[in-house]
Amino acid sequence: MKVPLLVNDFLDRGETVFAERVAVVDEPDCADNLGSVTYAELARRVRALQAGLDELGVDPGERVAVVSPNAARLLELFYAVPGSGRVLVPINFRLRSEEVEYIVEHSGASVLLVDPTLDDDLGTVTAKHRLLLGEQSDEALLRFVREPQRWAGADEDATATINYTSGTTARPKGVQITHRNIWVNSTTFGWHAGVGDRDVYLHTLPMFHANGWGMLYTACAMGVPQIVLRKVDGPEILRRVDRHGVTFMCAAPAVVNAVLDAGKEHDGPIPGAGRATRVICAGAPPPSKTIERIESELGWEFIQIYGLTETSPFLTMNRRKKEWDDLPLADAAQKLVRAGAPAIGVRLAISDAGEVLARSNVVLEGYWQQPDATADALDGGWFHTGDGGSLDDEGYLTISDRKKDVIITGGENVSSIEVEDCLYSLEGVAECAVIGVPDEKWGETIKAVVVPAPGASLDEATVIAHCKKRMAGYKSPTSVDFVEAIPRTATGKVQKFKLREPFWAGRDRQVN
Repeated sequence: MKVPLLVNDFLDRGETVFAERVAVVDEPDCADNLGSVTYAELARRVRALQAGLDELGVDPGERVAVVSPNAARLLELFYAVPGSGRVLVPINFRLRSEEVEYIVEHSGASVLLVDPTLDDDLGTVTAKHRLLLGEQSDEALLRFVREPQRWAGADEDATATINYTSGTTARPKGVQITHRNIWVNSTTFGWHAGVGDRDVYLHTLPMFHANGWGMLYTACAMGVPQIVLRKVDGPEILRRVDRHGVTFMCAAPAVVNAVLDAGKEHDGPIPGAGRATRVICAGAPPPSKTIERIESELGWEFIQIYGLTETSPFLTMNRRKKEWDDLPLADAAQKLVRAGAPAIGVRLAISDAGEVLARSNVVLEGYWQQPDATADALDGGWFHTGDGGSLDDEGYLTISDRKKDVIITGGENVSSIEVEDCLYSLEGVAECAVIGVPDEKWGETIKAVVVPAPGASLDEATVIAHCKKRMAGYKSPTSVDFVEAIPRTATGKVQKFKLREPFWAGRDRQVN
């Protein structure tokens, strides 16, 4: 017997086993929030949304786009849309309207749902059906008296979500993640992370980001209460951990740093210390000193994973083994700074050029409407991560450099080519290159290296302001160096490694 592995399985189990348990606690500081919702009520709302999409004439396979910070209404779409055979397109709410418009058009979304706080900025972005999340979407879509249509021919290889990610080109690519990808990712991730029904999960990670790394599905199947956090704030994270008994969260290094800063000012014992509270970190490997501080100052367990949107994203995990229990904290941190060992079902290899390659059931189906990019990424039957790394004698992966021209700042991917395109639209820029430089708070920040045109009068503030008008703030440079020439090879290719050298000197890795 072969039963398809579907997104539906997670909520089905949550409703069956934990019907009266709180499933979601919505952001309290948000107008029109849903408050506390049980698993029975969550499942009821999901079915009503599916019935509403039926009534709207949205067929299986059609794309439903959503732009929203973390919210209970966003969360339920991750179950309702793929669970009915439709395709969810969760969009980074930090993007500018032009960027969102491109994604909506490229994905061919027939439905666009927008958080009300973003409506003014995204007023020109539309689709066949455009709704504001909240009272308007509830009125238009919730059909409690009607049973949703059954997804005929439900297929685990069907695309469940399309997640747009910055790559080496100026335009983002739409990563097609299947039901099977999500199912395998969420179950293996939960197993390795030890998620159980006594846990409480805090959504410090944006849900749009690789489907919340898949943990929103894991939590659902195990009856885990999910606490919505709309905006990252270190002191507020500590308050939520205390108020709700949070036991784990997923976070980029910048979030971890915010919590560490808040911990220094916190009055009294750190919430969650000593009760196996764990923080699962990814985006870029933090320095070993940060790992030491998490475990010594917060009393939380540090776990590191590595992956990409294209791998759903879970590829490796580094979690303290019992063999390391007697190690001094500094020595254990040195072991934990590695990206980790392959998760079950993941095969890793290092190419002759030093690139990390992966094979697994979590690897993307392809890039939406980009067959050439898909063929390149999956060349030779391996997914090419674009990251440079090595495997040690213990089978652990260490990431040493980034082969793709992508900068990770605060856990967000930024295409340096996209930023360069923006810079070239500024009068007076003759040449430019964009690199990532180390930053204590964000891991990396964006530096623009600019060659001014003859006679041009440019300053740092002008360059940064120009970018902020045209791109999301996190994509804009935080510093600008003006130079007479940019180093190039004999064939004219920019030698970015030479630009990076002064900033990364003395470091083992070219990521931070």
